[in-house]
Amino acid sequence: MRSVLRYLGFPIPVLFQGMEKTEVMTEKPNTTMPGTVQKIIKPVHPEMPEKAEIAVDGADELYREIRIENTLKDEEGNEVKLKAGAQVEVTVEAELKDTEVKEKSAGKG
Repeated sequence: MRSVLRYLGFPIPVLFQGMEKTEVMTEKPNTTMPGTVQKIIKPVHPEMPEKAEIAVDGADELYREIRIENTLKDEEGNEVKLKAGAQVEVTVEAELKDTEVKEKSAGKG
C-alpha cells in the first residue's frame, strides 16, 4: 500500500511493508531531464580539460546547451568520458532548505 506523509508542507511517499516496517523517502527535491551530447570540445591548451556540450530537452531555446568537464566515473571508480551523440540524463537537485512550496496557478489543477 502506498501513502503520502507531509513534512514541512512537502509530500513524502511512504511505503508500508506490513504493520511494523515503514520506509520513508528522504532524497533531495530534484528534477531529471533527458539530454544529448551535441559535441566534444577539445581544450585550447593541453592543461585544460575536454568539455562535453549537452543539449537539455525541455530547456528554453536560448539556454538549452550546457558545457561540463568531460570526466565521469564508472561503477568501479574508473574515469570515463562521454561520446558525441550519447543520450544522457541531467539532474538538478537542491537541499530542502533551499526550496519552497510552489503555489498552484489559477486555471491549473
